[in-house]
Amino acid sequence: MTLGRLAATAATILTLLTVLIASTFEEDRETQGVATPVPVLSVSVTRATHSVLPIRVPAAGHVEAWQEASIGTEANGVRLIDVRVNVGDTVERGQVLALFDTDTVRAELAEALAAVDQAEAEAMEAEVNARRAKDLEGSGAMSAQQIDQYVAAAKTARARLDAVRAIALRSRIRLAQTRVLAPGDGIITSRAATVGAVVASGQELFRMIRDGRLEWRAEVVASDIEKVSPGQRARIVIPGSAPIAGTVRMIAPVIDARTHNGLVYVDLPPDRTLRAGAFARGHLDVGEGSSLTVPRSAVLLRDGFHYVMRVRPDSTVAMTKVRIGRDVGERIEIVAGLMASEPIIASGLGFLSDGDRVRVVAPPATGAGATSGDAP
Repeated sequence: MTLGRLAATAATILTLLTVLIASTFEEDRETQGVATPVPVLSVSVTRATHSVLPIRVPAAGHVEAWQEASIGTEANGVRLIDVRVNVGDTVERGQVLALFDTDTVRAELAEALAAVDQAEAEAMEAEVNARRAKDLEGSGAMSAQQIDQYVAAAKTARARLDAVRAIALRSRIRLAQTRVLAPGDGIITSRAATVGAVVASGQELFRMIRDGRLEWRAEVVASDIEKVSPGQRARIVIPGSAPIAGTVRMIAPVIDARTHNGLVYVDLPPDRTLRAGAFARGHLDVGEGSSLTVPRSAVLLRDGFHYVMRVRPDSTVAMTKVRIGRDVGERIEIVAGLMASEPIIASGLGFLSDGDRVRVVAPPATGAGATSGDAP
């Protein structure tokens, strides 16, 4: 009986040892099967900083001529014989643009000058007769009525002389009008003059941008128009061209009742690549303000949204959607979605996804000082 109990006890102990050994072996095997996660990428981190950025008012509008000049002719009934400029030509004040036939006008001037000579001779004779009659006044040789007639004849002759001189002057002016001159410096934008045409007085022959000067007529929403004042800087972008800087010259005194926009006139620098009529978008710099910014390389555009990648305490990546604002130099404004105290990955975001483990190789940057600048 004693031997049976001993045997049962030994069997029980043996079974327990077998179970214990098997359990330990299974735990070791499971432990060996779990691999330590390997970081996907070594990264450096940074933090958003407050930067001084320009406050910008968006605007859009067309580039127009500062002033246009319509160049016509006052010569009437004469033939155009020469056109010396074309569209796109740069002209100077007084430059000859076109010539009319002068034969008829010169003949009229010669006739007027001959009439002047005749009238001068008649006026001289009448003056002499009037003086002689005046000398005989009171002698009884001539009556008072005859003397008055000579004096009146002298005055009539002088008036006739003035009249023919005016006709001669008009002929000289008409001769000068056969030369069409540029009223100022500028660029020819249209031409209606055709050689051989007999044009009527006042008909437009050319159109010109005065001084070649252009301006941007920018439409600004009514809520922003009060922020704009003369002298502020502006920047416009025309598709296919580099950005162009300008200066606000004046603000229209009325708001368009249909669009509810105000008009801002922006002076543009001389630039041969600019064309009147081009549509442009841009902004007006109306002040400065402090904003939260991050490096351009710390923002990822994916599926139409902007993201930054925060680093969790366990070194995993958390993709965070943010709303961006102004793009200034190498920094981008963050309008919403991120706090200044949160560490984010500084670069290499295109190689990472949400939940990836990373190795941080540099401490979070503290960002010294604010920056300001202009958009490229």
